[in-house]
Amino acid sequence: MSKLSQLFAEKPNRLCSVYFTSGYPKLNDTGTIIKNLEKAGVDFLEVGLPYSDPMADGPTIQETSSIALKNGINLDLIFNQLEEIKNQVSIPLIAMGYFNQVVRYGAEKFCEKCQSVGIQTLVLPDMPMIEYEQTYKSMFAKYGLSNVFLITPQTSEERIKKIDEMTDAFIYVVASSSITGAKGTISKAQIDYFNRIKSYNLKSTLIAGFGISSKDTFDTVCEHVNGAIIGSAFVKYVGANGVDKIDNFVKEIIGN
Repeated sequence: MSKLSQLFAEKPNRLCSVYFTSGYPKLNDTGTIIKNLEKAGVDFLEVGLPYSDPMADGPTIQETSSIALKNGINLDLIFNQLEEIKNQVSIPLIAMGYFNQVVRYGAEKFCEKCQSVGIQTLVLPDMPMIEYEQTYKSMFAKYGLSNVFLITPQTSEERIKKIDEMTDAFIYVVASSSITGAKGTISKAQIDYFNRIKSYNLKSTLIAGFGISSKDTFDTVCEHVNGAIIGSAFVKYVGANGVDKIDNFVKEIIGN
């Protein structure tokens, strides 16, 4: 059983995940951020792999990716940073990047590195489902990797149910038809969307992302799905406050 599956079995609701940009604010902050988020009580983490063309990301994460790349971050360095701390943390880690990065790095090499540093789950928003089914599903399985697909308010019921059948991690419920970025509130339309997804009686854990940025939005989302991912609000916070006061941010979100 993967770390993520074990977590979901033990804690089915109010799951809190945080996305951070590797190499930001400073090049070597990755390990410190992971350790501090685990200590603060976050359930699992998205390790952001900075990319020059992050099409699903809003201005905040795009800016942090640009800064991280200027700092000198790259996939090899990220894997080295994760290798250094893999015996110091137990929190489930997800690699969140783009399919083009994997192909350019070498898919088999990428999978080997993920397995080596303890990553068991991938989020690759631009990976075509047909490519996954025909080529990468078996490769990922070889290295103990699960792939997470994203759904949006426009995703058809047929596709959602197909994703549910293929999922052995969680379904990433994009909370709005937009790029990432902090939003003020959760609208009635979004709540209706969450409830529509729940009405399908899917087997998969549902984790919402995009626009969750406060205790209010986190609490509201968790009333309708299993948990939420906070991204833009967190990277904005560490950019302004550094990596040593992360527990303050987490307490404000989850109330611990």
